[in-house]
Formats: sequence, structure tokens, C-alpha cells
Amino acid sequence: MNKNKVNVRQYTVEDFEKLLIIQKEAFPPPFPEELWWNVEQIKAHVTTFPEGALLAEVDGVPVGSATSLLTYYDGTPHTWEEVADNGYIKGSHQPNGDSLYGIDLCVRPSYRGKGIAQALYQARKQTVMDLGLQRFIAGCRIPNFHEFAKQMSVEKYVEKVQAGELHDLVLSFMLKQGLIPIQIMPNYLDDEESLDYAVIVEWKNPSFSS
Repeated sequence: MNKNKVNVRQYTVEDFEKLLIIQKEAFPPPFPEELWWNVEQIKAHVTTFPEGALLAEVDGVPVGSATSLLTYYDGTPHTWEEVADNGYIKGSHQPNGDSLYGIDLCVRPSYRGKGIAQALYQARKQTVMDLGLQRFIAGCRIPNFHEFAKQMSVEKYVEKVQAGELHDLVLSFMLKQGLIPIQIMPNYLDDEESLDYAVIVEWKNPSFSS
């Protein structure tokens, strides 16, 4: 975005309509509208962990958002619903956790490929460093896996994407952000393209000291 600087800030309940614009465009029908953020979820985000509630704007126009919470990461199998508390985060957020866990990131289609998601990930990394956490982690969709599922295992697929032999719409982007696959999570999310798999990806805080 040569002329337009991406500004990332914490969102508030007053930003709900802006967030809804992003959600509606990023997840259009037939995506169920009841799965868009609702105002009670936004209230929960900003009261439970405001540092994890991020809105990206360009010239005041809402272009992307991201939501995170704190947790202890120990590799225990889990679903998105469990780690996100069905999008409300109150029941799953661990204030003294060692990891920032990203549960959502979306960018308006007309602004994709313009550095919005990268700016949001950079802000997440900064949050990790500011809070002295060990890492940022997220459950990464692998939407191109269904094209190769008959040819290889999910482990082999992730290995080939990581090696640059295959391209995955989401995982390849994550790799470019410096995130590394550390765990494959079955039954993570109802996702036909990923065959319900997710890959837990990690960015370690280079400044962390225990």
C-alpha cells in the first residue's frame, strides 16, 4: 500500500459495525451469518483481553481484524470451539498464559494482497513481545489439502508445503510470516476444504527469557 498506511489499533464495542462490514465481505453467503461476530462476542473480547482485539484501517476505512487470547500451550488436542470459547473467549482465556493464541483474522477481499494481514500479524508479534510471552500460535486452515488428500497423508502435505513443493492458500502465507508448523490437529473445525484439519503454527518470541 504505497500511499495508504495501514493503521492497526485495538477495537472497541463502538467498532462493531466496522467489524461487521469486514466479516460480511470476508465471509459472504452461503457462509452462515450467525457465525459472524455478534455484539456480545465483541464486548467479551474487549473486556476480557483488549490487547488481542485488533482492527486494521486505511484512511479510516476498516479493512481487516484479528482476535487473540492468552493460553498455556502444551500440545493438548483441542477444537476451535474449545480454545475460542465459541467465540466469546471468556471461558478459555488464561490471563497468566504463556502464549498468544490467534482465533480469528479476516481481511476484506478488495484489500487482500495489500499487506493488511501482514500488518495484523506484525501487531500480534509486537503484543507477544510487549507482554513478555513465549510465543504466538494459531490453528491454521489448510484449504488446498482436499486436492491432494487421495495422494498423500496430511503430514506429507504439510511437509511439502513447508518445503515449498506445494502451495497452500493459508499455510504458505503463515510460513512467510515466520510461523512454523508444530502440530497437526484433527477435527479442529468443520472445514470441508481442510478435511477438518488444522495445523498449529508457532512464532517464538526472540526476546523471551524464562
